[in-house]
Amino acid sequence: MNSIMIMAARCLRSGAYRTAQNNVELLSGRARLMCSSSAAQKTLEEMVKKDKVVVFIKGTPAQPMCGFSNAVVQILRMHGVDRYAAYNVLDDQDIREGIKTLSNWPTIPQVFFNGEFVGGCDILLQMHQSGDLVEELQKLGIKSALLDQEKESK
Repeated sequence: MNSIMIMAARCLRSGAYRTAQNNVELLSGRARLMCSSSAAQKTLEEMVKKDKVVVFIKGTPAQPMCGFSNAVVQILRMHGVDRYAAYNVLDDQDIREGIKTLSNWPTIPQVFFNGEFVGGCDILLQMHQSGDLVEELQKLGIKSALLDQEKESK
């Protein structure tokens, strides 16, 4: 029942709610709100566009709760990317499942640049190793800290 109340509160806050059958649908004697999936997808689309860099991870950047999420945080940190939106998918099952649907990618973490899905940990690591991440960050107007380190070593 608690999850129904949480979902109902989310729907009400977002304004994305509807009731069924003439505004009343009873389930076990209680009114049930039904949130439209298109509204949830729209909310996720807004979330991925919120910042230049957006990550969906298990835990927080300060305390990642899995090795793959930690690797994403560490890669961004190495490049000096300290301003990005991070969403803890462990706090919200709807976000966890919804982002997988939006990106058509089955695993967490997920990384987005300018609202575009980049990939997960493996893709970000590959981009870091090949140098492509430096170029992609430059396209976002972010200068990689690795460029400064490279100049200092010369």
